Amino acid sequence: MKHTKQQSLLLGAHFSIANGLHRAILEADTYGCNTLQIFTKNANSWKEKTLAENQIKKFSEIKAQTGIYNIISHTSYLINLAGPDKKKAAMSCEALKHEIIRCGQLDIPYIVLHPGSHMGEGETRGINRIADTINQIFDATAGVTTRLLLETTAGQGTSIGHTFEQLSAIIEKVHNKSRIGVCLDTCHIFAAGYDISNKKSYENTIQNFDDNIGLKNLFVIHLNDTKKKYATRVDRHEHIGDGFIGLDAFKLIINDPRLKNIPKILETPKLKDGKNADLINLELLRDMHLSSEFRHKETG
Repeated sequence: MKHTKQQSLLLGAHFSIANGLHRAILEADTYGCNTLQIFTKNANSWKEKTLAENQIKKFSEIKAQTGIYNIISHTSYLINLAGPDKKKAAMSCEALKHEIIRCGQLDIPYIVLHPGSHMGEGETRGINRIADTINQIFDATAGVTTRLLLETTAGQGTSIGHTFEQLSAIIEKVHNKSRIGVCLDTCHIFAAGYDISNKKSYENTIQNFDDNIGLKNLFVIHLNDTKKKYATRVDRHEHIGDGFIGLDAFKLIINDPRLKNIPKILETPKLKDGKNADLINLELLRDMHLSSEFRHKETG
């Protein structure tokens, strides 16, 4: 069943490329999505994928056919730009470089990256390693315009990116500001200690983000509720409204005019009580937006 796209809301989910890169776009289209996130390769393998000309052509054709151009790639989970291990650092650098090249070939505008873990070496060294490697990769891929987005993290272990100040410090050290930005994950920031569960705390968090990073540097939002309580630093995604963040936060995000033009991507579990959870979560978020539009018309 195909659902009508809601053009006033940039909303999508992460879709599988198991049957081909272009198939993910077609699947997103059947859900009425006007944006989506994919992996361009196996996210749990170092093995790199070289795209064939026919894959690139088909991807372009399906984008034109569906009108879906706001596509986000998520990098491999194995990449760690912050760690001290030289072999893994070199592998991570190569993996990210190849990811950027693939996204350039596919004309994908955004790549989401988990900044990395310092593995006990300390935040400052980790931040310096991340920025230095990004600068090196940007120099090696100078012709690519795809923007790399540092994702906010939950703060598990020695991960970097769980404070807005850390992300700001990395961005400050990146030479080419036109190729760097941030992806905000609602589950991650809540776990990291940024409350968004009510209007007052939400406004404080958005202001904090703007003060430290700048809303102009926010390009993608991951919409995930959480199975874990506030400030636990544990990353466990939950269906929208079923977790500790609650529905109010998502109503605020979906209807915030400051975030209107930012793609919003679901990364929630794929099943809910044996049913298609993407469909349930997407419709819930759309209803939040439509009810808000209706209220504005009623009072306008």
